[in-house]
Amino acid sequence: MSKPRIVVIGSGWAGFYLASYISTTLYDLTVISPRRTSAYTPLLASAACGLFNFYLAEEPVRSKSRKCRFLKANVYAVDFNLQKISCAPAFDDDEEITQQRFEVNYDYLIMAPGCVPNTFGTPGVQEFALFMKNVSDAMAVRKLLFDLLEKASLPNCTPERKKELLHIAIVGGGPTGVEMTAELDDLAHNELKDLYPEVAPYIQISIYDVAPNILAAYDQKLYQYANDQLVRRNINVETNSHIERVEKDAFYTKEKGRVPYGMLVWATGNKAVKLVEDLEVKKTARGLIRILTDDHLRVRKPSKTDEVYDNVFALGDAADIEGASLPTTAEVACQKAKYLVENFNHRSKNPSETFKYQQKQLVSYIGAHDGVIAGKDEKEGWTGRSAWLAWRSGSVMWTRSWRNRVVIVLTWLVNSIFGKEIAKM
Repeated sequence: MSKPRIVVIGSGWAGFYLASYISTTLYDLTVISPRRTSAYTPLLASAACGLFNFYLAEEPVRSKSRKCRFLKANVYAVDFNLQKISCAPAFDDDEEITQQRFEVNYDYLIMAPGCVPNTFGTPGVQEFALFMKNVSDAMAVRKLLFDLLEKASLPNCTPERKKELLHIAIVGGGPTGVEMTAELDDLAHNELKDLYPEVAPYIQISIYDVAPNILAAYDQKLYQYANDQLVRRNINVETNSHIERVEKDAFYTKEKGRVPYGMLVWATGNKAVKLVEDLEVKKTARGLIRILTDDHLRVRKPSKTDEVYDNVFALGDAADIEGASLPTTAEVACQKAKYLVENFNHRSKNPSETFKYQQKQLVSYIGAHDGVIAGKDEKEGWTGRSAWLAWRSGSVMWTRSWRNRVVIVLTWLVNSIFGKEIAKM
């Protein structure tokens, strides 16, 4: 007797968890994703700044211990009636093979296609900004940073040009943008000042956000503390800032006009992938377009009733529970994935127990061995070195490989004694 076929769309936090833990003894499991690896996004900023090797910030979907079928492809349509998925191979450098489309049948479908960066229609962002979604993005940040340092070190580079080249602008005052800012500032004030003593003083890091505060998800005491600490370390914090367009060497804000930069990292906003936009399912009416599910994570049909597709589920950034909205975070994605894994592995595709999210503490690193942690109420939040240690230990636990955890800790130990191996970056 053949096993039921489960197809998972996506290899992000939710998709990778499902690929790792759904029983392949009970099910014929297929994962479809344009990326053959799953990135541990909280570790990308650290990897970009040389805290550890890039391979530790991602894990391949294919594994000797993971008995699932993997297809490197984009899903562009789903026929819920015929239970069939239409796919196209995902190889940007081979246009011919991308036209060779194929179909995959399923008994159960789990959609976790994730999101793409939202440029909010700002001209020039897609062409000139860097993003922070996967390891290739982190590698691009590292490469550009050291290219800029080398350009600034040339004997014919004027002081004014050095300032322009070494202005690093981070757009986005959420945890990703703030932690990217923190790691870059640590690198500038430690390894770079010794390796590039003549140009390191010209490094200027700025963080821009359209909101009135950075880390707006935290309470006022904590986000004000984070703001004050960044400013104290000469980081330029530009809130209430509206970027109107981006050019190769400068961007323009509504408030200050032309702002020269050497590197612009766009770390704000999510946008639905085309698949989600095209699906004939119920979706959110405002803001980020997300697939709506019931509290068992079953996808709702596009009617005004409460009908669902009993064998189709959605989770991750691309999905939300109707009437119980949750943020687009790795923690939410993983908890939903764990819920589905337990139900499938116990053969309870229609369980009586609904999904319940368990709120975890918000933790962010703000640089110089300092951090902020939000408690359940304003009185429980704290800052300082203990918050940094909590963030560091928490970041280790994001990777599911014990081998990687051990290597990361050993790398931190070696770095604390000998410094980062930035000469090899």
